[in-house]
Amino acid sequence: MLGVIGLILAIIFLMVFAYKGLSALPLALAGALIAIVFNGMPIYETFMNNFVPGYAGAFTSYMLLFVSSAFYAKLMDVSGCATAIGNKFTQWFGRNHVVLVGIVIVGILTYGGVSLFVVIYAAAPILYTMLKQADLPRHLTVICFSAGSSTFSMTCLPGSPQLSNLVATEYLGTSLNAAPVMGIICGAVMFVLCALYGEWASRKAKQRNEHWSYPPNVDPKNYEVDPSQLPPAWKGFLTIICLILIIVIGSSRGVNATFIAVVAMLIGSVMVIALNPSRFFGKVKWLKLFSDGMTSGVTSIGGIAAILGFGAVVQATPAYQDIINWALGLDMNPLLLAVVVTCIVCAIAGGSSSGQRIMYETMAPTFIASGADLNILHRLVAIASGSLDTLPHSSGLFLVYDLLGLTHKDAYRHSFAVSVVVPLFVTIVATTICVVVGI
Repeated sequence: MLGVIGLILAIIFLMVFAYKGLSALPLALAGALIAIVFNGMPIYETFMNNFVPGYAGAFTSYMLLFVSSAFYAKLMDVSGCATAIGNKFTQWFGRNHVVLVGIVIVGILTYGGVSLFVVIYAAAPILYTMLKQADLPRHLTVICFSAGSSTFSMTCLPGSPQLSNLVATEYLGTSLNAAPVMGIICGAVMFVLCALYGEWASRKAKQRNEHWSYPPNVDPKNYEVDPSQLPPAWKGFLTIICLILIIVIGSSRGVNATFIAVVAMLIGSVMVIALNPSRFFGKVKWLKLFSDGMTSGVTSIGGIAAILGFGAVVQATPAYQDIINWALGLDMNPLLLAVVVTCIVCAIAGGSSSGQRIMYETMAPTFIASGADLNILHRLVAIASGSLDTLPHSSGLFLVYDLLGLTHKDAYRHSFAVSVVVPLFVTIVATTICVVVGI
């Protein structure tokens, strides 16, 4: 019990002090220390054998992806393609609904196979232009990213290539299109609720007389450009379409997701330069361009690495296994059991796909033998995994906020509303209907 209390205190510590502005590394170190002490584990050995490998694992897994994505985003900035795309979207849909349009843009990219870790780099420059023209505060971009990448496109819509929809296929033998009607209905409800929140938040920002400001790591000169001096928007659209096609085709042929994303970013970077030679040759300092673009990708990994290190310590504690065993031992309807356990594990792990894997590793045989509709179970678990996975200690939040130059205090209320409250509401309603109807 003392160990369980320690885990709860550690997670509460992360939540409270992340909101107060403490950066990821000291936050993760202190949280891990609390968990270690309360679980009676050796401090130095646990840090060296669990925290450090977890921290280093983020660089091993994501360095090339982040570097190539950040460089691509930098080129889209410098070329003017991102600004041209943002101007075109604003021209098409007006300045009154840019947050809604931003949700759609991110949702399309995510549903097209671009992961959260990539979409933030690809879409951020476009959203900067749109929100700047509407003179809305930068923290509203979080609504676009959280709603577009972590809700309907990630867990609900049939065929989504995101990991949260993919994990169940490995354990249950279902397909990415499991329970399509249910998924579409839940996805539509999520989209509408997120869109309504985005519109409400935009109105409140205007009422508070909030205005646009650039992130500290962004050069305003790339956006303060006469539209007549920008490249045609089709060049930017062509680059993004090719990027999505490469990822979709590569994924459909079983190519490693990270590898194909890196290849897509590199090809996209070459395309940006090739389509806009006059914006680069004789105009930029190449060494500085490479240095600035790639360095920003490496520095963005730090926050994720720290939280993953904390997660590695948590999963090594005896209390963590006790919680998992307790959750797995609950006696209830298989669909309800799957949803409850998924929510608990994803909340502790701070990730949707990792939480699902932990749950399925132990419980998949039980679900298969229960006679429950595995397609319905697949969809309910996917939706549930996208709710409590976005508590303040979620590693993805640190990446998004760092790149946007925001803190939890600035923006977490938006993430909580659209990627915790909305998915949790849909999970509860959908699960209740399935259990009551007896599906």
